[in-house]
Amino acid sequence: MLIVSNWKAYIADTKTAKALVAAAKRATRSKVQLIIAPPAPYIGLFTDGKAPKSKKLSFAAQDVSLSTGGAATGEVTAVALAGLGLTHVIVGHSERRAMGETDDVILAKVQHVLANGLTPILCIGERQRDPEAKYLSFLRMQLAAVFTPLSPRDRGRVIVAYEPIWAIGKSASDSIQPHDLHEMVLYIRKVLADYLPSGAKNISILYGGSVEPANIRALAEEGQVQGFLVGRASTDVASYTGLIKALS
Repeated sequence: MLIVSNWKAYIADTKTAKALVAAAKRATRSKVQLIIAPPAPYIGLFTDGKAPKSKKLSFAAQDVSLSTGGAATGEVTAVALAGLGLTHVIVGHSERRAMGETDDVILAKVQHVLANGLTPILCIGERQRDPEAKYLSFLRMQLAAVFTPLSPRDRGRVIVAYEPIWAIGKSASDSIQPHDLHEMVLYIRKVLADYLPSGAKNISILYGGSVEPANIRALAEEGQVQGFLVGRASTDVASYTGLIKALS
């Protein structure tokens, strides 16, 4: 089971950042694999350009540049992230899509990430649900935009994170229910089977959207996901530790 902690821009001081990483290191004896995605300025605090010392704890970037290098002020390239020792990159997060990222941009970023030996965590998710279930076609299009151009080998290297936008920021009781999540996981695997007929079952599917210590275990067991992409709940030591303990 995997927990990807997306700190977003919640962390504003190195003391908190170090406390969260210390909590993660204490939890490496658990059965949960931990990946932390800090804001770019904090990446160098925890990486040294080498492979992670523990397979249970590694680091990711929250985004990556479309640029491959050169005259691109302020951009952080995939090759630079790989050189820092990161292993994963979050691509296509709903907040980035809301800023104008298109499917073409997201595909290019995924390709940059893969070309530099990193693992993309591709975020998909509908803004709202409609009675006619048109949102399913929307999810299919988001997946097709990335998986269609990729080679079979690269398709198998992508992690998919399902984050329904309508569920973000709600309480556990008002968020997605485990049986509904299970249905979505089955649907996503069905779509992925079009691109990986014999390998769709091996792709990890994560869930993100109002995950708390109170509901994470049920979502994992009944929802049949391989892990979680967690935002704000992973930026408080007590809550973060609670998530890990609930899955352990």
